[in-house]
Amino acid sequence: MLVLGIESSCDETAAAVVNDRREILGEVVLSQLDEHRPFGGVVPEIAARSHLAHLDRLVAEAMRRAGLGFADLDGVAATGGPGLIGGVIVGVMTGKAIALASGKPFLAVNHLEGHALTPRLTHDIGFPYLLLLASGGHCQLLAVEGVGRYTRLGTTIDDAAGEAFDKVAKMAGLGYPGGPAVEKAAAGGDPARFALPRPMKGKPGCDFSFSGLKNAARLLIESLPQPLAEQDQADVARAFQDAVADSMADRVRRGAREMKSRWPAARHLVVAGGVAANAALRQVLLRIGNETGLEFLAPPLKLCTDNAAMIAWAGIERLRLGQSDDLSFAPRPRWPLDPNARKGAPNTWKGAKA
Repeated sequence: MLVLGIESSCDETAAAVVNDRREILGEVVLSQLDEHRPFGGVVPEIAARSHLAHLDRLVAEAMRRAGLGFADLDGVAATGGPGLIGGVIVGVMTGKAIALASGKPFLAVNHLEGHALTPRLTHDIGFPYLLLLASGGHCQLLAVEGVGRYTRLGTTIDDAAGEAFDKVAKMAGLGYPGGPAVEKAAAGGDPARFALPRPMKGKPGCDFSFSGLKNAARLLIESLPQPLAEQDQADVARAFQDAVADSMADRVRRGAREMKSRWPAARHLVVAGGVAANAALRQVLLRIGNETGLEFLAPPLKLCTDNAAMIAWAGIERLRLGQSDDLSFAPRPRWPLDPNARKGAPNTWKGAKA
């Protein structure tokens, strides 16, 4: 089974061909970082125009690297949401056009499901498993029960972790994107110099919060001589990164206990999304996995950030189940993995112990 995947939900334009033997036959990713860096964040209109300008060429290149023509495909998968709607529209319309012209099934893939199923592409693990999905726009703990079957155990009640990294990096003068910039600076930071709060630590449930931590970092930065000296930047970055890791560790530890209680067959703790590239967070999650009896897995770094291989793989998972989408599918700026999760409310499951 061969599927072409297209990803255009944010600031990476990507195309990839994947087969059901878990081989990435051809892959291309074009980053828009240089276009957005002057603004300190992603500008939706610039992102959409860039997708429109480059996607056709990238699809052709991915197919060339795979040594295939459209007639060889079994399906065409494109991110259908959630994401910046302009970019999602570009990818969906391109995918529909290829599917229609080649007579192949079209699959509108939930971008979050692409991340959620990546461990099955890279490690061939079985369901169920616990997933920490952490990126610039999302921070969730999910029980992955099967393709299209997710139970949300916890979510951020305000900001996503990646968004907080970006904002703190900008305030500290570390540049964009924030995650890699903070991690690099934190490597030279003094862990004992500054203390920042650990949001939600010890609280019931598995929800996250980063707004207060972001504000505490802002107040700390403003209290220091401006512009920040290099060592001040490093120490702030270390304090912030440690606070995020500790806070997430507390939430994930509770989620792991809940997972083991409600889904005893679970064997794995998985992290996915852009924040999954952070080495300090990976070390914390490895420790939690050892504590709770869940094997920790993380995709290769190139498959943590947005990519089309995960979209193609999610398409393969759905095709195996006989699923596809009509060409009338409408792109979605919002598309929760667990549609039954309570909106804007903390997790209320009472079974997990503190």
